[in-house]
Amino acid sequence: MSLKTPLSNEAEILEECQEILGYRFNQVELLRAALTHASGVQSRQDSNERLEFLGDSILGLICCEQLYLRFPDLQEGEMTKIKSVVVSRPTCASISAEMNLGSYLFLGRGVNWSIQNIPANLLADVYESVLGAIYLDGGLGPAREFAMRHLSSLIDQVASSDMKNNAKSLLQQLAQKEYGSTPEYVLLDENGPDHSKCFKIAAVVHRRAFAGAWGKNKKDAEQRAAMNALAELKGEQVPFQND
Repeated sequence: MSLKTPLSNEAEILEECQEILGYRFNQVELLRAALTHASGVQSRQDSNERLEFLGDSILGLICCEQLYLRFPDLQEGEMTKIKSVVVSRPTCASISAEMNLGSYLFLGRGVNWSIQNIPANLLADVYESVLGAIYLDGGLGPAREFAMRHLSSLIDQVASSDMKNNAKSLLQQLAQKEYGSTPEYVLLDENGPDHSKCFKIAAVVHRRAFAGAWGKNKKDAEQRAAMNALAELKGEQVPFQND
């Protein structure tokens, strides 16, 4: 049973779904499997769960590849943070709902969901299973093209938002663009007992040292020092005083 109208036959449903996806399957049975919920088959092996597992990994790979290629200055932790947002279950569910993928699901007759109340986790599952099916049918190229149709702008948006909150990334971008160099961070002072030290660090860009800043740990102090450097370079008031 599909959530499409009862008058729609399986071939019509699969044809219409391929139009929505913007991808034509060589092996349309892969799409049929991707759209099949466990309630619609006798064995879970015949449902979309295995394809969903594959699609989840393919989605992560595509996102990691794009982050690596688009943002050469980002560190591993920063890329991981962006990826966790981009390939999250809510994101997949939102994309699935946007394409109305839930309406093409094949469900068991005892399932009472309507198109309007399909659970978000099921919408996320079907998006990932379809991606897995496209990968098996056409390879990484078509899978990447399908995924990036929806994720490209989101990756840029999340990365931009993350970097706006990361003074070190912004300073590194500015330093490399303007001076062709990478900022360095110099420890000026430290204070407090071993178990609760504070650190004072200054950013150095192209042999110019900027106002130092205290932080509860070295990472925090470096972020604050980067903010001081950015403020000085922009001719603004330094947010963290050198006291």
